[in-house]
Amino acid sequence: MDAVLACARSRCEAQIRLIRSLVEIESPSDNKRAVDRLGEFLADYLAPFAAVRIHKARDCGNHLTAEFRLPGGKKDGQALALGHIDTVWPLGTLARMPFRIADGRLWGPGVFDMKTGISILIFAAAALREIDRPLGRRLVLQLNSDEEVGSASSRAITEAEARKSAAVLVLEPSAGLDGKLKTARKGVGSYTIRVQGRAAHAGLDFRRGSSATLELAHQLLRISRFTNLRRGITVNPGVIRGGTRVNVVAEEAAAEIDLRVARLADAPRVDKKFRALRPVDRRARITVEGGLNRPPLERTPAVVALYRRARGIARELGVELGETQVGGGSDGNFTAALGVPTLDGLGAVGEGAHAANESVLIDRLADRVALVARLIESL
Repeated sequence: MDAVLACARSRCEAQIRLIRSLVEIESPSDNKRAVDRLGEFLADYLAPFAAVRIHKARDCGNHLTAEFRLPGGKKDGQALALGHIDTVWPLGTLARMPFRIADGRLWGPGVFDMKTGISILIFAAAALREIDRPLGRRLVLQLNSDEEVGSASSRAITEAEARKSAAVLVLEPSAGLDGKLKTARKGVGSYTIRVQGRAAHAGLDFRRGSSATLELAHQLLRISRFTNLRRGITVNPGVIRGGTRVNVVAEEAAAEIDLRVARLADAPRVDKKFRALRPVDRRARITVEGGLNRPPLERTPAVVALYRRARGIARELGVELGETQVGGGSDGNFTAALGVPTLDGLGAVGEGAHAANESVLIDRLADRVALVARLIESL
């Protein structure tokens, strides 16, 4: 058996204990104190074998960067492992979704997205230390606290570390129960369309009014035509607000719109269409806010080369490793957009991100640890 895989299997119980600890420290993105508790736990856990730096943040949890002490002499540059410690689950979710082990899986809020991924990197580094494999590059782990809410605070740190890195390994969960890696992710944007109309009594003075809700409906029909499934462009009006009472011609209305693009080149074209919106009722006024906030992770030759390296390692471990494109974004989108080879989905194999069935396959922990360790060694 591969030495790294054997080491990973021997430490599986210890890894599960760490995963349990991570899951049971709840860390919703919007609760700084809670996220910082998890960050402090990890800083203490990593301290014996890594140099940890805490990046203070005001409006979200603090971010962590850890450089591992690993075998080998002088290192030539670094590899960056990327993850996040925040989750979508509100404080108190553990009361109804406790961490548990059942049916060959680990269950609990954040176990799949992405606390198990953090453990995979930590135990990959531990395996490399134990078998004393010399590495040619430094290994840096960055853990952000605001990924689930757009990464506004951590983005600059992520991009700075990526620029120093030969490759970026993203510990986000894999795709599907067969553990596919993610070689492409859509870019993500958001727009808010606001309409200012003119209020009037709906019965006594209807013609005097200019309905903001009706105008918004016209605009949403136009916006729906921005979707181009062939090119991977989707536009979704997810939240709509407007009006005050049924017998009042609505003075104000607004819509919050999600944008996804598969290609960075399409974002300016769609943005131009949003900016060109004009009212059907000339008495109404339209304002458009927003834009692309996370560029796409495109399947470039550099990404493909890194995936093929991982696939070859996986075959040596007895695992077939597929690839896919997904619609959601991650912090790997930022690093890939800089031209740094980025491979996403190296974390847990399981299902149920952001859902009540969030769970991780226990029998895939060891091969995932071995894959990440061998991939780090190969860089």
